[in-house]
Amino acid sequence: MTPPITDKIPADGAPPSKEAPEAIKAIPVRHYGRYVSAVVVLGLLALLVRAFATAEGLRWQAVGDFFFNDQILEGVRNTLVVSVLSMLIGLVLGIVLAVMRMSKNPVTSSVAWGYIWFFRGTPVYVQLLLWFNLALIFPVFNIMPIYKDEMTDVMTPFMAALLGLGLNEAAYMAEICRAGIQSVDEGQTEASQALGMTQAQNMRRIVLPQAMRVIVPPTGNEFINLLKTSSLCSVVMYEELLRKGQNIGNNSSAVVEMLLVATIWYLVVTSVFSVGQYYLERRYARGSLRQLPDTPWQRIRKNVFTMSRGTGSGAQGAGGVGA
Repeated sequence: MTPPITDKIPADGAPPSKEAPEAIKAIPVRHYGRYVSAVVVLGLLALLVRAFATAEGLRWQAVGDFFFNDQILEGVRNTLVVSVLSMLIGLVLGIVLAVMRMSKNPVTSSVAWGYIWFFRGTPVYVQLLLWFNLALIFPVFNIMPIYKDEMTDVMTPFMAALLGLGLNEAAYMAEICRAGIQSVDEGQTEASQALGMTQAQNMRRIVLPQAMRVIVPPTGNEFINLLKTSSLCSVVMYEELLRKGQNIGNNSSAVVEMLLVATIWYLVVTSVFSVGQYYLERRYARGSLRQLPDTPWQRIRKNVFTMSRGTGSGAQGAGGVGA
């Protein structure tokens, strides 16, 4: 008869010892193609930098001398003023057009569609020229009981730039706002109507606050694009950054240097507003994400602290022993 199988217990009664498994040493895969492509890209970038640094006709000292010139700083201020005001006009008018576009009234819906069709279908450059030359068609600006004046006095370069950029931006913001409003579930509207809210109250208190999460990211992109598009306002004699730089360049024979000054200032301004856009998007994402992504500063601190503590199997093993 076969005896039953039982665990063997030593004579001293102590349980059998279990040896810890050997730690697995992971060897990362080497991506030689990445190294080669990185070297090629860095080499081409170094050649480009060297070409500009050693260019005989380029005076880098002039770039530094005119970077904080009073005329350049005034151009930066004018660029910011016309861009911010145009964006406000585009945002307010875009919301109105979006509501009109979704209206069940065929007249208001058709008018909104026609506005969007016209301003999205014509270049901004042409629109600026149309506003600036409006005096050729209407010599007098006449609102009978309110105001009357020469069109040349009313349609200044600033006003032509503001209308050209703001009305064009409204067409794009209308589509962005419409997409944001339609992203809100219709049940929200039905619930607000059940509570006795009017259509205006529902739009102001229920729909728009939730739609902002969808509206904000493309709106930030539109504003950054508007900052760059404002350079077209030089065609209507508006003294923005590019035109100021061109005037100084023509008078000082430093044309390319002034273009580089304008380029650097555009990069600075758009970078500042890009950071603001990031934090604004992060704020409106609080209701949709369980955990917000780390900010750039938080990622830098995390990487620095991780590198200072050390990584790899040795650091993990030390952490396990300490635990």
